[in-house]
Amino acid sequence: MTSLDAHRVVDAVWKMESARIVAGLVRMIGDVGLAEELAQDAVLAALERWPEAGVPDNPGAWLMAVAKRRAVDHLRREERRDRGQEQLAHDLATRPDDGERDVDDVVNALDGEVGDDVLRLMFVSCHPVLSTEARVALTLRLIGGLRTDEIARAFLVSESAVAQRIVRAKRALADAHVPFEVPSGPERAARLSSVLEVIYLVFNEGYSATAGDDLMRPSLCLEALRLGCVLAELTPDEAEVHGLVALMELQQSRSAARTGPSGEPVVLHEQNRGRWDPLLIRRGFAALLRARQAGGPLGKYVLQAAIAACHARAASPEETDWPQIAALYEALVRVLPTPVVQLNRAVALAMAYGPRAGLTLVDTLNGEPALKGYHLLPAVRGDLLARLGRHDEARTEFERAASLTRNSAERAVLLRRATTCTRTAEEAQKAEEAGTAEEARRTKDGQEAREGRETQKAQTARDTREALNEAGAAGTASAAVTLGRAMTLFLTRPGLSADTVRSYKQTLTRLCRHLGEDVPLRDVTSHRVAEVFAAAWGTAAGATWNRHRGALRSFAAWAAGHGWAAADLAAPLDRRPEPRGRTRPIDRARLESLWERPDLPLRERALWLLLYESAAPAEWALSLNVEDLDLPGMRGEVKARGHWLRWQSGTAALLPLLVGDRRRGPLFLADRRPGPGRMPAAADLCPHTGRGRLSYERAEYLFKRATAELDSEGGGYTLHRLRHSRLAHLGEDGWSAPMLMSLSGHASARTLHGFVRVPRPADTVA
Repeated sequence: MTSLDAHRVVDAVWKMESARIVAGLVRMIGDVGLAEELAQDAVLAALERWPEAGVPDNPGAWLMAVAKRRAVDHLRREERRDRGQEQLAHDLATRPDDGERDVDDVVNALDGEVGDDVLRLMFVSCHPVLSTEARVALTLRLIGGLRTDEIARAFLVSESAVAQRIVRAKRALADAHVPFEVPSGPERAARLSSVLEVIYLVFNEGYSATAGDDLMRPSLCLEALRLGCVLAELTPDEAEVHGLVALMELQQSRSAARTGPSGEPVVLHEQNRGRWDPLLIRRGFAALLRARQAGGPLGKYVLQAAIAACHARAASPEETDWPQIAALYEALVRVLPTPVVQLNRAVALAMAYGPRAGLTLVDTLNGEPALKGYHLLPAVRGDLLARLGRHDEARTEFERAASLTRNSAERAVLLRRATTCTRTAEEAQKAEEAGTAEEARRTKDGQEAREGRETQKAQTARDTREALNEAGAAGTASAAVTLGRAMTLFLTRPGLSADTVRSYKQTLTRLCRHLGEDVPLRDVTSHRVAEVFAAAWGTAAGATWNRHRGALRSFAAWAAGHGWAAADLAAPLDRRPEPRGRTRPIDRARLESLWERPDLPLRERALWLLLYESAAPAEWALSLNVEDLDLPGMRGEVKARGHWLRWQSGTAALLPLLVGDRRRGPLFLADRRPGPGRMPAAADLCPHTGRGRLSYERAEYLFKRATAELDSEGGGYTLHRLRHSRLAHLGEDGWSAPMLMSLSGHASARTLHGFVRVPRPADTVA
């Protein structure tokens, strides 16, 4: 092994084992500074011996054994008279040690477990007697195993400054005679809060760097996550610890999508959610569940993790449950009433109830001393002002935010926003002047709209004036019509159904998020639109792609008719094929084998039999409530559809067992109670058990998993296929189309042509 190889190995071992080694030494000698010196002596010994002798089988135990011998020598030299220490020194000196035993054997023989020592060391490193900077530096040094130069590089400070912080921290601990113990009672909660604060400070500095050219410093995020996981293992019953781990996991899951190709920041609603890490999201959800299982009141980290979970569950920005997030922030304000939390709450209110609601709260924070130099306050205010069309004021706020931030990447984004506001304000001014001149000319000439194209032009002028008047300007020039304003006018046309508006809004909102609501509609090109479609729905199914393409084509044709945009905005987007083949039924014998499985849970057996026997959509069956059942009549009412589901003897025998003593609430319940960030509506919550309604996604997953062995392709069957299998089987048994319609709830016999022959008018004999 070369000297360079030895250095790499020792560095890796030190980062993994330093906390255990230093913690064990502190318990032996009672001095943090001396313990670290002895541990460093062991590291030097490894650098001298390992290149020649090779790395031992258990390098952590080797380092611990060497450090322990150094501690024994120190105890002998000091000739301490304390009986416990003398006995400890004698015990260690006489016990045989070949350097190969596991570190647990060494430390456990002294008093307690290594994990207890690490937890004690965490509480010592984060003692309130130290300043925040000292706590962070000492924790990264002792628990994280980072070198002084690594800590300095991470926080963009000099190495000498970090070294001085660490030295002063050790001296302060020694002068205060801080005991090496895990505090108990009320002191434990306060000290644990200090530990969590330090870990989260480290994570935040890595997640959003205070200064420098880079937005993130991934090494700090990963180190904070590691420290959080270590603490969670040592304190499994602390809900706030698991809440912090969940919060960091969920936030870290977005790291790959937070920067663009050039390192520029990408705000949350514009991020490509396909780049979010699903593994970290699952781990975050699992940690949040452990926090809920630990019980106790909801703390600040659990609530923040619940907010992050709301974002993680949303497949697209439009699906984000902003009212729920606003409610969680309201609860967080009661636990953590800080101006920063209020600012975040203002953002949630703006997203849930409009920018004016958020701006009202933001304006109350302008005088807060804690936010005097906080760049995000003017940044948020500028964004809300821009959304309200007050671009001059927004520009001033963005420029102020840029002057306050010390991060180069954030400063560049804020200055770009300020420039955009300036350009938009100038265009609005020109539009107002052009509109005034046009109105004067029309008044002088006394011209009115004529037939055909003149009539259309007059309508265009009226629509444009409405848009400009709502934005605070008057005029008819097409240059002033922005993408956001055109979208609003398009969606508020009379005659559109709620479903159509909802579908169109999903498409156009995504365009506004990517291109900007304030961009003039005339500057939107088909090439830019194609880029948005490729990023948002490039991998989507044909039906999804075609739905969004159709919405864009309708909007483009409408805008072109008003003279605001080119008619070919959707030209580069080709229609994608949609598979329309008939769903193959599941073999009856395979379904019979499924019903007879002894390991099938009651809930799943009842649901699947109900779906098969009723031939109803899964959504209808899952929406059933206990109070909607007519068990003697073997039917249940789907009130939202005005339809009765009817089942047969197989389901009739299972439902009474499933219902039990319940009198109200969902018929099919989820596996466990909902977490704090996933509280369902009251109608979807069982008053007897506290569990929520079983979701379609979960029911689909369970059915696929149970039928994977029956499926020749190995993927398992879908609930949709189960329903269609029943219709196919009944068609084979001679059921007519009206009979199938009555059972399954199909609105038209034409939709049943895949199962029975539906006669056409030409086939009917009068």
